Amino acid sequence: MIRIEDLSMVFSPGTPDERLALKNINLSVRHGEFITIIGSNGAGKTTLYNVISGTFIPTSGKIILLNEETGKEHDITKDKEYKRARYIGRIFQNPLLGTAGNMALEHNLLIARNKGYKSLKISLNNKMRADFRNKLSILGMGLENRLGDNVGLFSGGQRQALTLLMTVMSRPALLLLDEHTAALDPHNAELVMNLTLRFAKEFNLTVMMITHNMAHALKYGTRLLMMDGGEIILDLSEEEKRNMTQEDIIQRFRDIKHSDLQNDEMLLIN
Repeated sequence: MIRIEDLSMVFSPGTPDERLALKNINLSVRHGEFITIIGSNGAGKTTLYNVISGTFIPTSGKIILLNEETGKEHDITKDKEYKRARYIGRIFQNPLLGTAGNMALEHNLLIARNKGYKSLKISLNNKMRADFRNKLSILGMGLENRLGDNVGLFSGGQRQALTLLMTVMSRPALLLLDEHTAALDPHNAELVMNLTLRFAKEFNLTVMMITHNMAHALKYGTRLLMMDGGEIILDLSEEEKRNMTQEDIIQRFRDIKHSDLQNDEMLLIN
């Protein structure tokens, strides 16, 4: 579905601040996969997302997208971020980033319905509102009765669940989750995670999920990646990770890197 070839990202090249953030990444993501990604702060996880989504143009390498309907491949390496937003959805850790807080709930949903185009030329009608209420009822938060309320009045958990629903409504070819439950309290984090799993299954989504919760990385998804120093150092299938423990993952890190996890890398353990 998406293929990354020899991808590297260098910041401030040719200066004393030069930093290699991604190093020769090669990765193929198949349609319907749910990939969890772990690694310490600075491992390159978010930079990888920024390159896939078009926030950064890589220093070298390619990103190839396969159109499932036509079977044709497209090189999207240099496509602008707004173009990729039509087929790549992204949800951030901050629950306020995925919705427009100064707009009514129904207008947020209208934007999602129109795949991100911020034009409200299509007028809302009773049929649309009924459809919105039906979709919102899935969240189990009572938002189906608040279509006219500004989203800025909602809690962080409500907004993150809404962001997830809106992203799914736009039917992305690839969904990037960047620690999307980390800023929520345990109850809302579990609710949003359960919704994520439900939507991924019902809509046959292709998902990549960054998490600092190693238990979640082992429990959820069909594949696990570990990043370190801008590289993918471990790639486990669902079968390989099924019977692994957190201690097994840490030992694999030691075997590969010939060192122990240090400092913020211990955030991998939850």
